[in-house]
Amino acid sequence: MRDVTDSFVSFGHWPSAGSFGFNTDILATNLINLSVVLGVLIFFGKGVLSDLLDNRKQRILSTIRNSEELREGAIEQLEKARARLRKVEIEADEFRVNGYSEIEREKSNLINATYENLERLENYKNETIHFEQQRAINQVRQRVFQQALQGALGTLNSCSNSELHLRTIGANIGMLGAMKEVTD
Repeated sequence: MRDVTDSFVSFGHWPSAGSFGFNTDILATNLINLSVVLGVLIFFGKGVLSDLLDNRKQRILSTIRNSEELREGAIEQLEKARARLRKVEIEADEFRVNGYSEIEREKSNLINATYENLERLENYKNETIHFEQQRAINQVRQRVFQQALQGALGTLNSCSNSELHLRTIGANIGMLGAMKEVTD
């Protein structure tokens, strides 16, 4: 373990300059190799890395622009949808108001038609009652007339004699003769 720490601590101790050989100290050589590789990577990889980062930056910016365009399109579609919604709500309100007024109009028409039917039925009832009253009055008149006629005939038959009958028949024949002359 002491050899390992000595190789890190004593950098001032290098083998003589005249000889060429392999350094078998793994930790010292790895550190040097790692620094060389990192230096080469940084020197040559700087362009590639910056190109990769630039490409990534361009893709990110392009994605952001596309997202912004999609967002603006979505906002525009949202505004159109809101406008259509407002229009549909207004139409729905109009239909609702018109529907209510149509219902009220139909209700009023139905009530008016019912009143007209009731009035017509009332008139028909009154006409029927009047007709039946007239028929009853005519039947009563006819019976009264028949009874009066029977009573008059009975009185005439009881009071009259044949001479009165002959005079009445003669007067009636005279009246019929006068009527015939008028019509000729």
